[in-house]
Amino acid sequence: MALFLTEAEVRQLLTMDLALEAVEAAHRAHALGRAIDIPRQRTRVPTASLHILQGALLDAGVMGYKAYTASKEGARFLVHLFDATSGRPLAVIEADFLGMMRTGAAGGVAAKYLALPEAAVVGLIGAGWQAQSQLEALCKVRKIERVKLFSRDAEKRRRASAEFARRFGIDVVAVESAEAAVRDCDIVATITTASSPVLLGEWLTPGCHVNAAGSNALIRRELDEKAVGRAALVCVDSRETAVREAGDLQPALEKGRLHAGQLLELGEIVAGLRPGRPGPEAITLFESQGMAIQDLAVAQRLFALARERGLGAELPY
Repeated sequence: MALFLTEAEVRQLLTMDLALEAVEAAHRAHALGRAIDIPRQRTRVPTASLHILQGALLDAGVMGYKAYTASKEGARFLVHLFDATSGRPLAVIEADFLGMMRTGAAGGVAAKYLALPEAAVVGLIGAGWQAQSQLEALCKVRKIERVKLFSRDAEKRRRASAEFARRFGIDVVAVESAEAAVRDCDIVATITTASSPVLLGEWLTPGCHVNAAGSNALIRRELDEKAVGRAALVCVDSRETAVREAGDLQPALEKGRLHAGQLLELGEIVAGLRPGRPGPEAITLFESQGMAIQDLAVAQRLFALARERGLGAELPY
């Protein structure tokens, strides 16, 4: 029988180390032709929207999808996991925390391969739910010493700075502007719902790596055209999805200043099929859109752990 895991049970099982390992493995599998990923499909009605990501991990023997809805009441996330041989349902997993952790892990994997080895100072734009996993993942892959955090909400950035400093044992300071957060940083992470740029290319320091995680729809933009243009390497999780949905990249793509063939997939770098950072002075950019295989890789590991530890409820099918 299939297993149902609640948000509380996912929180018991899921660590950033697990998420990083799972997401890196999923991207490697994708580059090597051992994973299938279908770009996000959306259904919209006047009062809500439904979003579905689906795919399969061939060597793990699983396939499935993540479905999430958004409305005035909020968002709801579920991952459905199936056995790829028999089609038998394995698990249904509440996936709000799972999605937050895998998104942070994707940025962590990108920084592992693209940020300077000595990177120690992070500029973080965004102080919401997703910001915590972005920073946690960066702390796992680099020896982060200082964070400059900006959010338009002064009280939110103050609270988040104090909480992140306590959780991660590093110096986190709230700053008064996005520019102050970005200047002189080794890594910059943007995780907002902005519809117009919050990061300007003129602020970026040579050698900086940027993780842009909020522009996962055409109506969203976090980076201006100069920021994209200054990147010597533009990395995406999925080339097909980025061309369709990366709001940050659309102006450059439409004007011919960037071509789909120039986009490197994260899995290609992880698998050693394409080179990573061009040099110490290069600015690198990772545009994170999200992939089903990231969710499935994490879900497959959570399912195995839940079986080992006797967690979850059996579903009647």
